[in-house]
Amino acid sequence: MTATRKIALPLKLTFLIFSMVLNCMGIIILQLSSEDVSYNKLGLLEAFKDLPIAFISLFSVSFISRTGTKISLISALLIVALCSLILPFVEVFWFYKVWFAIIGTCFALGKICVFNIIKNNITEEKTLTKTMSSVEASFMIGIFVVNTGFGWLISSDYGEFWKFGFIGIALVSFFTLYLFTKVEITETENRNASLLPDLTGFGKPAFIAFFGLLFFIVFTEQSFNSWLPSYYKNHLGVDSFFALQATSFLAVFSYLGRIFTAQLIRKFDLSNYFYLCVAMVLVILSIIIAVQFTHSGKSSVLLFIFPVIGFFLAPLYPVANSKMIASADKERINVLTSVIVIFSSLGSSASSALISILFQNKMLDFYAVFIFAAVSIVFLFGISFFKAINQK
Repeated sequence: MTATRKIALPLKLTFLIFSMVLNCMGIIILQLSSEDVSYNKLGLLEAFKDLPIAFISLFSVSFISRTGTKISLISALLIVALCSLILPFVEVFWFYKVWFAIIGTCFALGKICVFNIIKNNITEEKTLTKTMSSVEASFMIGIFVVNTGFGWLISSDYGEFWKFGFIGIALVSFFTLYLFTKVEITETENRNASLLPDLTGFGKPAFIAFFGLLFFIVFTEQSFNSWLPSYYKNHLGVDSFFALQATSFLAVFSYLGRIFTAQLIRKFDLSNYFYLCVAMVLVILSIIIAVQFTHSGKSSVLLFIFPVIGFFLAPLYPVANSKMIASADKERINVLTSVIVIFSSLGSSASSALISILFQNKMLDFYAVFIFAAVSIVFLFGISFFKAINQK
């Protein structure tokens, strides 16, 4: 096994782990809503995950530069493992807020470290895009695993013990920690890094368009990842198990979309490929809206159309990221990644807060319309970003 492949495996497992702990939000919303926790409270729960991500990202660059990428990443994974061991034994709602805040902080560290490792080992743009798509694809596997695994557990005779599924996540985390102790990683360190990162230059049009683009891509993704199970159960009338499998199928299509991108990206211009994917998402959403308002808002056809969106939605984030990261200086990759994490987390938090309003006010007929509007903004920001970055 080559050194690059040895590094790639723990990186993929890292994204798998963070995907499972971040995207268990949909499961927790589904379970706690049945315990009479209001959607307003559940909608704010996302903020306890995302706002620490945004805040910590500003300071994590200094921490990573002083401590080292490998040690920082190992520390984040160790904390995730310990938190996953503790969760099954806590019953109070406030602990979920603390738990997600800790997980969000670890994710901020972990994502910056992973992007740093990829940038420091790969220079060619399309090779970087392929690698990033492959690593990001493991994020989709995490969504599939967590929803399928918990779905089976919740629907079984041991459904009341669903939280003990987090012990499995802890075991995967410990295994990943072991793999990291066995590999050598090329990294950059700066023991004299300032506490706050240097954000000079990030006000240029290319960066503004890029950050706006990421905000609305994640805004759209989170509208599905956290809320699609509850939409299926509350609006389409399916049981909890099938509701969770809906998100699992969405993850499968998303995984296929990113793997497909990783294999074919060398043959296509990145901007044209991006536009094609956005256009297909808009087409599928148009079909869903047409079915809802001309046939039936609760048509069973919708159960099978929604997951297909993942195939075209999933490539958007890694394609946009890789395009920007490939043009960035190695010395500033940690700072750029921290700002990427900030805008991604803000998009996720804003999405969940607004979607919770639709649920609370029983306006789920407009769920697809709401997402259609967000994707339209993605298209506009995409045009601005690729035009600006190509001119640069």
